[in-house]
Amino acid sequence: MMTARPTGAIVCAGRIYCDLVFSGLPAMPRLGAEVFAEAMTPVLGGGAFIAAAHLVAHGRPAGVLSRFGTDPISVALEGQFAADGVAMDLIERAADAGPQITIVMAHDSDRAFLSRRAGHALPRDYARLLASSGAVHLHIAEYATFAEHPDLVADAKRLGLTVSLDPSWDEELIHDPSLLSRCAGVDVFLPNLDEALAITGETQASAALAHLARHFPVVAIKLGADGAMLAIKDQRLAQPAPRVPVRDTTGAGDAFNAGLLHAWLEGHAPQRCLQAGIASGSLSVQAIGGTTSLARPIGATG
Repeated sequence: MMTARPTGAIVCAGRIYCDLVFSGLPAMPRLGAEVFAEAMTPVLGGGAFIAAAHLVAHGRPAGVLSRFGTDPISVALEGQFAADGVAMDLIERAADAGPQITIVMAHDSDRAFLSRRAGHALPRDYARLLASSGAVHLHIAEYATFAEHPDLVADAKRLGLTVSLDPSWDEELIHDPSLLSRCAGVDVFLPNLDEALAITGETQASAALAHLARHFPVVAIKLGADGAMLAIKDQRLAQPAPRVPVRDTTGAGDAFNAGLLHAWLEGHAPQRCLQAGIASGSLSVQAIGGTTSLARPIGATG
């Protein structure tokens, strides 16, 4: 548990979603037509929970700083916290925090989402909870959470924590012209390619990486099936992803975040950090939902 002050623990802040993942679609839905999926899998989701579960699978203690509903859907899925070893000490249970539903439609190697946000992302006393966690690092799983709680990075820094942030696509917030300046103090910035291009206004991945590297000590841009790019100090690295059977890409970016952050906090070389992130993301896409792949060994890729 987080209250045991485990060495090297990470707190992952962000909303927890109840993902209803529809898979095996013959095509994506269109207005006026009905599409039948081969399967529907209900799982916990959201970048904070998915990253925390993958961190635990790597052997690093992790908990989620969030609010979670008391509605029947939330209650039905809460057992997945214990199943994935994610600490719940920092979670506030509240009726207005759920149900936070995301409909995930997975087709080929991509997916579409329909989500509902409920209530605030974090508990009112989140700063006290963060201080009591004994963590060494705060991972903010979406810029929307930071936008709601603009003192979050400063609070973490006052506690001596390093901080990472995944902007996560939000149609309005991703184009916030103050996003980069507001994220001052973040140590590790973790966008995917679409997010990196939208934030920087660049048109090429390499240019976006160079742009972001002027603002953050460590930047990793996730390229999906093409792997990822990393900028750290004066180094620029790129690595492709291995070919694996893809079932669902939901949460793959959050799994990547977990692998890279774990290796970075261990003090590994940049190349190894990039490899660890790609390995985690590649594992995730081989199962439905963001964490069901963790029933397999963390290093498995085939």
